[in-house]
Formats: sequence, structure tokens, C-alpha cells
Amino acid sequence: MKLTSVMEKYILHWGEMGTRWGVNRTVAQIHALLYLSSKPLNAEEITETLGVARSNVSTSIKELQSWNLVKTAPQMGDRREHFVTMKDPWELFYTIMEGRKQRELDPTMSVLRECVLECEDDKETSEEVKARIKDVLEFMETLDTWHQQIRGLPKSTLLKLIRLGAKVQNFLGKR
Repeated sequence: MKLTSVMEKYILHWGEMGTRWGVNRTVAQIHALLYLSSKPLNAEEITETLGVARSNVSTSIKELQSWNLVKTAPQMGDRREHFVTMKDPWELFYTIMEGRKQRELDPTMSVLRECVLECEDDKETSEEVKARIKDVLEFMETLDTWHQQIRGLPKSTLLKLIRLGAKVQNFLGKR
């Protein structure tokens, strides 16, 4: 695949941003390449285009598949696996958010719930610390509820809500 200078800039930046989000640079670059590609790509094409090791491509593809960000796209007459990603930024955002929720928020809320339960019989932990732990759990549960509600909104409604921004305060009353 021939990359234009704009495509290179996008892919390199996406790789850089990936490292800041806790994602391997090559994983992020492969995702960016597949996002920009107008056709499914096989591992050899990805390797040649990005100039990375074939083993790195295989490992990165598996990681992207574990996040449900990359799927295989069989091609007639070619036994090699070809890969694609979603082209809708909203769908990508939701998929990443759901993955982060499952990997980060859900386990954290489980541990916080255990802590809150253990605090009931705990005489050593101060009431102040118990309250802080409970506050974090309530905060995360509120975010989780909000996430579920937002996830169920049609994209058009969500766009209107986002575009309202701080103006939503007018509907709720100024405080």
C-alpha cells in the first residue's frame, strides 16, 4: 500500500498517541493503517507498508482482535487472512470504551464493592477512609450508569447533547 505524506503523518501520530494511552506503538499504527485503508490488508502488506517485523504485526493484530477493533475479511482466491477495522469513529469510540470498561472499571468496581463490604466489620480502618472508599465506588457506579444510558442513545441524540455542551445548564437551571 502506498502511503501519502498525510497518511504517514496520521499513522505516526496515532502510534505516538497510542503510547500515551497505554497501547503499543505498532498496535496503534496498524490500527491507523487499517482505518485509512480502502481495502482489507493482509499481514505481509501491513509489514511492508509500515516497515515492521512480521512477528510484531501478528502479535499486534491479535491484540487488536482482543479489543474487537480488527476483524478478518476473507478474500476470494486468497488463502491469507486479510484484516479490516471499523470506519465509523463513533463505533470505534464505543468499542474502545466498552473494552476499557471491561478491563479497567468493572474489576475496580468489584474490588471497591469488596472493600466496602469488608469495611462494615473493620474496626481498624478509620471512618474517614471508609467514606472515601465508598465515595469512589459511588462515583464509579454513577459513571457506569451514565455510560449505559449514553450507550443506548441514538448517535443523532448524542451529537445534539454534545453540541449543547455547557448550555445544558440552561435546561437544568443555573446554580
